[in-house]
Amino acid sequence: MDELDSAIVHHLQADGRLSNRALAEKLGIAPSTCLERTRLLHKRGIIQGYRAQVSLRALNRSVQAMVFTQVRPLRRDVVADFERSVTRLPEVVSVYTMAGSDDFLVHVTAQDIDHLHAFLLDQFTNRREIVSFRTSIIYQHLTNPVLDPLPPETEHL
Repeated sequence: MDELDSAIVHHLQADGRLSNRALAEKLGIAPSTCLERTRLLHKRGIIQGYRAQVSLRALNRSVQAMVFTQVRPLRRDVVADFERSVTRLPEVVSVYTMAGSDDFLVHVTAQDIDHLHAFLLDQFTNRREIVSFRTSIIYQHLTNPVLDPLPPETEHL
């Protein structure tokens, strides 16, 4: 990515609803150039899509938690089945496959603590492949909405 590509990505991360004309004006380039560069960023897989960020509270999901999970045996089919089944659960926001002491980190939401507790009992204690899990409640979830490319790695002395 060159500087123009980075600038396009930066502005679209900050406001994905920018029109091509407004984006071109911010960048000081022709709208046709902006449109072509944006299309190429999509084609190359750098821009993967756009979405609305919605309040979890408005969706009756005011409680969030991270569930650190270990599964056994660690076989490809067991891991794939766990990933597939857990991502289909309505309470699950995202699933991270991990290295280290935990195999998965599952971000879940619930209406309240009672619903979270019932969800964990119903979905995590009844699965034979889950040998252990522990849950941490999330008080606040902050994100960096605009990510710029990191500089190339330099040699370490």
